[in-house]
Amino acid sequence: MVELTGQKVLVLGLGMTGASAARFCAERGARVVVADERPDVDTSGLPSGIEVRAGQAFPDPGDFDLVIPSPGIPHARYASKAKRAWGDIELAFRFLKVPIIAVTGTNGKSTTVRLIEAMLRAAGLRARAAGNLGEPALDLVGQALDVAVLEVSSFQLEAVDAFRPKVGVLLNLSPDHLDRHETMAGYLAAKARLFARQDENDHAILDLRNTRLRELASELSAAVHAFDGEAPVERGASCDGSCFVRTEAEAILRFPLPGGEPLPEPLRSNALAAWLAACLVGADPARALGALGDFQALPHRLERVCTIDDVEWIDDSKATNPGAAARALEGMERSTIWIAGGRDKGLPFDELVGASLGRVRRVLLIGEAAASLGRALSRHATTEQLGTLEAAVARAAELAVPGDAVLLAPACASFDQFTSFEERGDRFTALVHALTQEESP
Repeated sequence: MVELTGQKVLVLGLGMTGASAARFCAERGARVVVADERPDVDTSGLPSGIEVRAGQAFPDPGDFDLVIPSPGIPHARYASKAKRAWGDIELAFRFLKVPIIAVTGTNGKSTTVRLIEAMLRAAGLRARAAGNLGEPALDLVGQALDVAVLEVSSFQLEAVDAFRPKVGVLLNLSPDHLDRHETMAGYLAAKARLFARQDENDHAILDLRNTRLRELASELSAAVHAFDGEAPVERGASCDGSCFVRTEAEAILRFPLPGGEPLPEPLRSNALAAWLAACLVGADPARALGALGDFQALPHRLERVCTIDDVEWIDDSKATNPGAAARALEGMERSTIWIAGGRDKGLPFDELVGASLGRVRRVLLIGEAAASLGRALSRHATTEQLGTLEAAVARAAELAVPGDAVLLAPACASFDQFTSFEERGDRFTALVHALTQEESP
């Protein structure tokens, strides 16, 4: 814990995270200035006494005792001048009095965090999830909890110092956010800060099938655990058909899945990592696994919209990078008509080529990235450039035959035609449901 009374605190950015940090510090006696370069910001949720400077350049960070940057503010804009710079994750860590499970990775973070929360609760532990998925981490301080579960992004990890989760989970790593981190080495270095302060009494969970993560694991001080949805692991969790298997030292323990049905990827890997994390903070393995029976996947993440004439329509609008779209394609069991495109994030599309081979019979391309995606894929798959999501859904309905699947997995950001991946997914869902109305007598 740190003393905030009388401290001069600068909060950079007045989004959800910045507002939470400003309230938190003001309630503990700090003199808070919130700075946001946008002229129109919502200050309605701030207590009196907080100074807001909107629509102007940021103040000199060196004039304050503590700088709290919102995740969207690059490290370079404050780090060299700030006396102390802690993001909300660091501040929450210094005030929370319970073990923390922290989850990062390119894809699957929110689903895994929600799974951990559900598993801990199923095992009788008081747990709540927060962080990058919505509720600010600082909102957990003071709550009656046994475990705090945090989703942390690479942006948030740039602004940690002493942050030390009891269990750190790095799900996967594929190119993303290179406009901020510049290289994959820089991106991995940001993610690796999750484990920097851990020691031999802590736990690190990684997918050791990834070469970069395997190399990282060899450098960590924490006890390393692996997860694998297909093959046994020496230490960690794996899947044996309809059972989850936990391997520790010489012990191999099997726990049947609720309903006895195998889980599809990538949910299987996410669930394995979540289950392992829950077990490592003391959850009963069998009770924790019981949460899978009632778990509702988050919207727009391989969400099955409906089946029309034995054509399955699937919304994976959250697949905003090539790695996420590749995982979605690899999990497809039907012949697939794939809708992709949006705003190009400057990431390589190579991963998509192998993932689509043998699975995709037509690629329908939309948005600003249609041409670049077409160049990457046209030698390996039949592609069409449709422009809009409306046109792509209509064309998919023309092409699809019984036994097919239509998958929206854009591999791109949504901001060329939509305000968010949620809006894009909602539009897709509405267009698909409209097809059922067209077919009604």
